[in-house]
Amino acid sequence: MGLTPKRRRRSAKQPGGVDYISALPDDLLLLILAGLGCTAAAARTSGLSRRWRGLWARLGDISLRDVAFESLAAVLSLVARPPASAISLLEIRVPRQNRRVPREHWPVREDVASLARVAARLAPEKIVLALPPKGSNPNPGDFHLPCFRRAVSILLEALPFVLRAPPAGGEFAALQTLRLLDCIVVDKELGALLSRCPRLRVLELRNKVTTWPGVRARRRVRSGTLQELVLHSERPWLSSVHIVAPMLKQLTMSFWAHKEATISVSASTMQKVSWRCSYAQNAIGFGLWSLHKLKLETAETPGQLPSLQIYAGNSSHTFSNQKANLANEIEKHRVVELSDMELHLSTAGHVFGALVLHLLQMKRIRSALRRLKVVRQSSPKKEACHANCPCEPSDWRTQIIALTALEEVGIYGFQGEDHEYDLLKLILGSAPMLRRMTVKLSHELSSTKDATRAKIHDLTAYSSVECLVYLG
Repeated sequence: MGLTPKRRRRSAKQPGGVDYISALPDDLLLLILAGLGCTAAAARTSGLSRRWRGLWARLGDISLRDVAFESLAAVLSLVARPPASAISLLEIRVPRQNRRVPREHWPVREDVASLARVAARLAPEKIVLALPPKGSNPNPGDFHLPCFRRAVSILLEALPFVLRAPPAGGEFAALQTLRLLDCIVVDKELGALLSRCPRLRVLELRNKVTTWPGVRARRRVRSGTLQELVLHSERPWLSSVHIVAPMLKQLTMSFWAHKEATISVSASTMQKVSWRCSYAQNAIGFGLWSLHKLKLETAETPGQLPSLQIYAGNSSHTFSNQKANLANEIEKHRVVELSDMELHLSTAGHVFGALVLHLLQMKRIRSALRRLKVVRQSSPKKEACHANCPCEPSDWRTQIIALTALEEVGIYGFQGEDHEYDLLKLILGSAPMLRRMTVKLSHELSSTKDATRAKIHDLTAYSSVECLVYLG
């Protein structure tokens, strides 16, 4: 019995037949182009037939990532303008050059400003304008932002000019998210810009450049609508931070301080905080100890405690209490209440009990601290303390401190030195609510771990404190 040959499937277009795809309505063809995920690829479909020619210019999302800067204006001139088309996203990312471009060939301010004005006339809901990083510009000119009247989100990156608010009367009435990455923003102009954003919810400022002429080492943010704020500044050093945002719920800060910082945060509704500050060498200290950095984190999960982490190490410089008070400086960074403190100390063999006591005597710490963790970090070099070493004031072992809320203590890197036992005794005698003490012994005590464990247990023998001692 012979088999009947299968009927050949007809193609979308037979010779002399109908092009069924091109016959689809514009809305469906635009969905096909949008599915390509690339505006350049969508533009190349103009070569298929007259039906497809220029159709890409009506896409809702226009993403230009591989178009040379000098060609961008011509490309944008082809994009349909409102009301013929409503652009949801206009993304312009000027590609990096494979070779180093001389400064005289960088995009000049007038050309970038002209491009921005063309983009503003397209009235996108979301705008991204990113130039490739070019390094430091010794003479940045002013760059007045055009008014993106429909924009709910604006991202500007690596614009080597001093950003200025739009001329009088210009307002970002719909703007909810503003991100300025590696841009030059002076405080006065930032204030003027924020005053033109009556609906702003998210602000992100990130700056990694070294120095910019005219940029003051301070940051002021004032907004009555802001709910999320991200400030990241590696350079220049910040001398002051002032934030007034009564609706702020989430704050992320990361900055460097050259010396004592002025910090003021007025935001009573904050729920999530990530705060990091690094200090210049020998900028802030106490006795022999220099403050390196500190971190403040709110709880991520239920039951977790807000945490303050302090990193310090011994210094070749000796600090006097009158010149730079370590505790006073740390208090400035307590923008939320906390009950958990971690001390990470590079001791180089020095006595650190006086430093711990100095920090525990901070008023807001002393009354609220529930968990204390001291990490003695390993040091490649150890120094021998002389008779009058500033690391050990003569009276720290006999001082009395009331740690009325302290419940847990952890000492990590314990080396079995006399001053470490003295610190344990001081804490045990100062914390009536203490329930648990954990001591992690240094690897150097592997041969004497049993004797060290017994000595520590003797300290808690007549108390209700649960004591766990183990070799790290």
